[in-house]
This record gives sequence, structure tokens and C-alpha cells, in this order.
Amino acid sequence: MSTNSSGSPVLSLLIPIYNVERYLRECLNSAVAQTLNDIEIICINDGSTDSSPDIIREYMERDSRVKMIDKTNSGYGDSMNRGLEMARGEYVGILESDDFMAPDAMEKLVAAAERNGADFAKANFDLYWSKPEERRELMELFKAKDCGKPVHPSDTVDAFALKPSIWSAVYRRDFLNRNAIRFLPTPGAAFQDASFTFKVFALADAAVYLHDSVLSYRQDNEGSSVNSPNKVHCVNDEYAEIHRWIVEDYAESHSSRDVAKLLRFANIIKYDSYMWSYIRLNPKFYAEFLDRMAQEFHGALEAHEFELTDLKPWKRANLKAIVNDPQKWLAESSDFAGAGAMGRAKHYARVGGPGVVAAFVLDAIKK
Repeated sequence: MSTNSSGSPVLSLLIPIYNVERYLRECLNSAVAQTLNDIEIICINDGSTDSSPDIIREYMERDSRVKMIDKTNSGYGDSMNRGLEMARGEYVGILESDDFMAPDAMEKLVAAAERNGADFAKANFDLYWSKPEERRELMELFKAKDCGKPVHPSDTVDAFALKPSIWSAVYRRDFLNRNAIRFLPTPGAAFQDASFTFKVFALADAAVYLHDSVLSYRQDNEGSSVNSPNKVHCVNDEYAEIHRWIVEDYAESHSSRDVAKLLRFANIIKYDSYMWSYIRLNPKFYAEFLDRMAQEFHGALEAHEFELTDLKPWKRANLKAIVNDPQKWLAESSDFAGAGAMGRAKHYARVGGPGVVAAFVLDAIKK
């Protein structure tokens, strides 16, 4: 694929970087080895204090496609926005600095977007562990039967409910710019893909999914608790931005019916995001987080933005218990975060009864 008529590259690959010297060479090696040769690789150094900037310069000397934005530390969202401002490609891709891509990842994604006239193309990826021994596990967001054809992603809640995984996709840059889709530039690097992803799925006229795994998503550093007080409510900030955007920006050019649909979708996926976030918190933040969660969902239910019946039975019972009395729920569910499937089933039996557990088990079997 050659440079487009404007002389700009086919794709801008954005790599946000902060103190990741341990994995950065593996990441950058996968970027420069892409079979889609006509790319610019924009490394956004967010004030790293390790050798990451030196490693970036090393690659810049070897490959003229590698560029660097060198800035003081201001967080992931601001880094991504700076990269989007600098990008000149027809498409934009994103690569996290501790992950690495298959050599043909960008070529496959761009080709699929082109063939299908899609605003974005998105693929499956591998969960990757390098220790104690190297292993991979396919994260199959998309079944083969749903791939390779254009879809309208905002038709159902299913697309919104996927793990955001912004880095297993390419986006048309003019689509992002035309719709002013950017990241929330709050300090801290937690959950800042949520509002970006929601806007992409809500506004795309067409998307296409690929069954191929295009990336190795490193799990070695996963599972650590959120220990920083200023990161506890990052996920709340993202969903506050989603709500603001729906009722202010999106509502300007869409029907009240479309607005109501998106508010409903936002609350359905918000429950899963909040529970996923909760189990990663340091326990000292549980009470504070649950109080805010209960307050937000109480407000959404009062405003009829969604109904408890929109959730699966065990989620419905769980959320109802949290909204009714978050501190009672915490006192009775102190082991929820580390309970595992069997422990959760016992918990759902307590809040919802045996019918809820049966639904939970059936759903787990189907998966």
C-alpha cells in the first residue's frame, strides 16, 4: 500500500510511553517490522525517568519513520491527544508500550477497513504471559461468523460491552477529527479508553471485525491493586464524561429515542466496568467507591435512564443490594473481590436466591 495522494502516510501508529524500558524494545521492534511499510510511528514520552527516551532515540536514528513527542508527565489521556494532534496518517493505530503486534497487524486492519468502507476495523488479540513460561490465550471478542462484513456497531449493546482494547483496532483519522473524538485528559492512566471507545462505537456508520489475533496483550503486570487515591474514581470520571457527551453533544444531532438508547447502553456496561474496577481496588477504598457507585446508579434509575431489568438476573440482584445499602453490601461481601466463580455464586444466592444462581451458572456454561 503506497503513500496517499497528499503525501501523508497510510497510518500513524501512536505509542504512549512512560517508564517501560523493560518491554520497549520488543514493542518498537514489532512496530518497525510491520508489513504495512508506509507508516509513521509516533512515540509519546510522558516524562519517563528511566531509559525509555534513550531507547526511542536509538530507534529514531535507525528508522526515519520513528518520531518522538517529549513532554512532561501529564497522563495517558493527554499523551494520546497529543499524538492524535501530530498524526498525519489516513488511519490511526495505537500500541501500548508493553505489548507487541503481529507483523501484518496494521496491514490486515487497514485492508479490512478499506474493503468495507469502515470508520474503524477491530480484531481479536492474545493474552500474553512471558513468565513463568511464555504462553498465549486467544481473547476472542469476535466469533468468525461475525467477521469480515460491515456492521453498524451502535445497533446493539454487545459492541459497547466488549473490553475496550483500543489497541486492537485502526480508526479513520478524519472520522475521529470530524466527530472531535479525543481522550479525557485527566491525570493518571486508568480506564481512559472507556469514553473514547464509547464515542467511536456510538458514531461509526460502519465497522468491520477480524477474527485474526493481531496483538500480544501482556498480562505479567496485571492484577495489581489500585493503590493511589487519585485513581480510585478514574472510571467514574470516564462514565461522567460519557453521560455528559450523550446528553449534550450527541443529543444535538440525534433523536430523543437514540439518546435514550445510548443512556441505557451506557448504564448496562457501566455496571460491569464498575464491578471490574471494584475488584482491583485496594480494600481501603471499597467503601468510598461503593458509596459513589450507589449514588450514581440510584440517580440513573430515578431518571429512568435504564431499568434493573436491563441487567442479567444476578447483576440485577447485586446492583439492587448495592444501591439499597452499599455499606451493608460491603459488610456481607467482604470476600467478593477474590471469591472466584464458586464464591460469587454463593454471593449471588444470598442477594438474589437460587433462581439467580441458576441463571449465573447457565450463562457461565454457555460461555
